[in-house]
Amino acid sequence: MRTECSERRYRFQPLGRRDVVARFDGGAITSDGGALLLREVEARTGIVAGLAACFRDLRDPLRIEHSVAELVAQRVFGLALGYEDLVDHDDLRRDPLLAVAVGRTDAERPLAGKSTLNRLELTRGDATSAARYQKIVIDQAAVDRLLVEVFLEAHTTPPQQIILDLDATDDPLHGHQEGRFFHGYYDGYCYLPLYIFCGEHLLCARLRTSDIDGAAGSVDELKRIVSQIRSAWPAVAITIRADSGFCREELMAWCEGHAVDYVLGIARNARLEAEIAADLELARIEHVLRGTAVRRFKELRYRTLTSWSCERRVIAKAEHLDRGSNPRFIVTSLLRSEHDGRTLYEDVYCARGDMENRIKEQQLYLFADRTSAATMRANQIRLDLSSVAYVLLAALRRLALAGTAMARAQCHTIRVKLLKIGALVTLSARKVWVSLASGCPYAAIFATAWSQLRAAPA
Repeated sequence: MRTECSERRYRFQPLGRRDVVARFDGGAITSDGGALLLREVEARTGIVAGLAACFRDLRDPLRIEHSVAELVAQRVFGLALGYEDLVDHDDLRRDPLLAVAVGRTDAERPLAGKSTLNRLELTRGDATSAARYQKIVIDQAAVDRLLVEVFLEAHTTPPQQIILDLDATDDPLHGHQEGRFFHGYYDGYCYLPLYIFCGEHLLCARLRTSDIDGAAGSVDELKRIVSQIRSAWPAVAITIRADSGFCREELMAWCEGHAVDYVLGIARNARLEAEIAADLELARIEHVLRGTAVRRFKELRYRTLTSWSCERRVIAKAEHLDRGSNPRFIVTSLLRSEHDGRTLYEDVYCARGDMENRIKEQQLYLFADRTSAATMRANQIRLDLSSVAYVLLAALRRLALAGTAMARAQCHTIRVKLLKIGALVTLSARKVWVSLASGCPYAAIFATAWSQLRAAPA
């Protein structure tokens, strides 16, 4: 049906005897009123400012309209608010509340557009002040350190023990980006980024080509992360946890040589299954008698024929389900006197599944998979921006939502329910009035979040 438009009025179906007419005359209205909470989180953590400090600005100071701090904040807040592409900012740049969140004192003036923001991603590593446009150079090592620093600063006292989860995932590619390879397991062209988490804290997000082993580079990342953690917390006990894709001699040997424990999955093979053949049969018989899933655990001393340098402790799970036998194996450096096999498998190893939710949050809801730039370098920077957006929202969840119904909410739930609030923004010489929607169903949680952020130390 053709839209009826007269003098910028849009007529819709009537409500009883009343006409329903819309006009674009509401003034400075934003759909992102909750961005104020992000600004409060940033004020107390300095996460975004820390990322901005990782860039070196080679532009002429006399010709700069948008500082690096503003550009980085605009991009990170945009991702946190659900705006995945640079082109979105050609309209967002006129949102007065985003300008307030970014910290632009002259909020009436527009923020940066896509052609300015893309300089964060497209500047070459060897760029100089003589370059024509791209003159904002990132220090990737500084970004790597920042993620660990944020993790350390989130703890008021050092924990006695931490578990670092490692995982690789696919980042599908739909163009001809640098480093594009076909991956047989994922049945498509993709990158193979490496993630390292400690609980909800992101410590590493490294973009990699997919023509490599899933564990490639993991030891190098662990070396720097463990070193940085132990510099701050020398007494902390560290355990590495990962699936069978990381069960590699290099990683286990490094852990053993640096007082780091590990719990890793092992791929099934004929030798291991032969070791628990009797247990699998007993589990099958018990399943028939009881009609329920049956698990039995067995301790093994095991060494591969060629790849392992020594014999190691292996926990075998002999399980029988309705669909049949389901043997599983893990290898660990943890002592039997400290952890029995069942507890180690069920309570320690299986808990690693929560990491997949954290990866999903970043890839699906903070757009870590938007790696459509031509170069690996630019796509890594996009991953860095997404990573900091995740860290910012995780800090909001940790600092502001504890004790509320959203204490364990995922990032997209926080965005939809707490950040996407309609608001009228009124700017005056002395105040920025933000009139949030009166009918917001989550106003009580918003109030609690504000209260807890104001009480948190800056």
